[in-house]
Amino acid sequence: MRALSRHLDRVSAVLNRIALWGAVAAVLVMAMSASWQVVARYLLDAPPVWTEELARRAMVWAGMLGASCAFRAKADPTLFPGMRDTTGVVGNLLAVIRAGGVVLFATPVIWYSLYGANMNMARGFLGRSLERQAEMISIPMIWFTAAVPLAFTLIVIHMLADLLNRLTGRQSVDQPTISEG
Repeated sequence: MRALSRHLDRVSAVLNRIALWGAVAAVLVMAMSASWQVVARYLLDAPPVWTEELARRAMVWAGMLGASCAFRAKADPTLFPGMRDTTGVVGNLLAVIRAGGVVLFATPVIWYSLYGANMNMARGFLGRSLERQAEMISIPMIWFTAAVPLAFTLIVIHMLADLLNRLTGRQSVDQPTISEG
């Protein structure tokens, strides 16, 4: 189980780095498109219609990817912040309860992103988005809406890695040790 814990933690860490870069890129796209909107509106008197739409969609990607990164870094909001410092059997039990909460919340989001009524993929959130176009940008909405199930999938992977690390007594690959901190 320690080998599985180590492998899943490394996968989680790599996915987290990719998500962090994606979130930063999305924030930059959002800032640049909003800046161009301001310049075009007030200096050129000819605002393009696509900048506001692009900024909105980039904000969704930044928020969703950023949320998954916050979960990995244990910087997400929690009802019991002291739980993370609790060790032993009680700490493990609290980690399992937290994992159960994540599963209860994330599973329906991922499921209904893929499947709609009668397990029809065309009626799922992504399937419906495939046929729709963004209002001002002629790109299928799936390129924007895919951020939601992707972020929740990342959160589930991070949760599993953290839970296995906790249950096996391992420390995450990107968590500082006492000698480093």
